[in-house]
Amino acid sequence: MAKLVLDMTAMKDDFFAESAMIGIGTSMPGYHFCWALNNHFDINFIRDPEQNILLKKKDSQYYFPIYYYTVPNSNHQYLLYKLKNGTESLLPETRQLDYLWLIQTANPEEDALLIANELRNIPDVQMATILAPEQLKSLSNLLV
Repeated sequence: MAKLVLDMTAMKDDFFAESAMIGIGTSMPGYHFCWALNNHFDINFIRDPEQNILLKKKDSQYYFPIYYYTVPNSNHQYLLYKLKNGTESLLPETRQLDYLWLIQTANPEEDALLIANELRNIPDVQMATILAPEQLKSLSNLLV
């Protein structure tokens, strides 16, 4: 019987096609940060605990919440990843970031620029920077 192998490169390419990412630095907890984003951008990020990302390291398990928002009457979607759980990070190469906003729209690069500039107007946001997928070695940790 032939062994089937999952092609992670193809999955990553497909999942991150037509998307842009913003790395965010803020000390706000997830529920408070989502509330601030929802009010500032007039959107509605929600969390589904069943969609948490599980990261196993040694004898420990770490859960990282994801918040979703789908723009009504479109196929545009926003995902907000909480990147830290205690001392563990979902993307170890971005330890200075607390959240990652994945933008999947028709014009993701333009939307990312607009959103990053607006994020900087939220008082408790210290940093909002656009990230290139090539910068992230652990990109597969974001697959949902």
